Amino acid sequence: MHYIKKLVGGFLILMLFFTAAMETVMSAEKSPEFAHQFSFVAIDGQTLPLSRYAGKAVLIVNTASRCGFTRQYADLQNLWERYQDRGLVVLGVPSNDFGAQEPGTEAEIKSFCEVNFDVNFPLTEKAIVKGSGAHPFYQWAGDRLGAMSKPRWNFHKYLLTPDGRLADWFSSVTSPKAGRLLRAVEAVLPK
Repeated sequence: MHYIKKLVGGFLILMLFFTAAMETVMSAEKSPEFAHQFSFVAIDGQTLPLSRYAGKAVLIVNTASRCGFTRQYADLQNLWERYQDRGLVVLGVPSNDFGAQEPGTEAEIKSFCEVNFDVNFPLTEKAIVKGSGAHPFYQWAGDRLGAMSKPRWNFHKYLLTPDGRLADWFSSVTSPKAGRLLRAVEAVLPK
């Protein structure tokens, strides 16, 4: 009898594992393949579909104005200026998720970026980028590239190919000037 209980218990554990694995596979199969299916709201309140950038490489960065990495705004602006004519879009996504380091309004965020870093690349309204309430793009990107690719702090970066596929991700400590990031950008620029 003890042997049968162990056998049934093992079978139930195996079934739970199999069911969870199948749900993960089915979820990934239902998941959009392209980022162009997602939209943000621009910092001025207008709808900002990522499909607007079809045919361009896009670097999506969750940003914050009161972070130790905030100086990356200047490097992101330089990256935008360097590659904009070759088909790169830098998209800043302000977020207050990490250390409450983006508490301002959209108008304050936009002004801060323009006055302090001469930012003129597109910005979105503040968005949640982590957890179950994350913006659908961030949920999708984390699911597609795995748990390690999810933002763990401000200035996390996702790189999209011109057809809207996820090419790579870069942690907060990866500078927009880093060779690895620059090589990845150059590899996905439209031909």
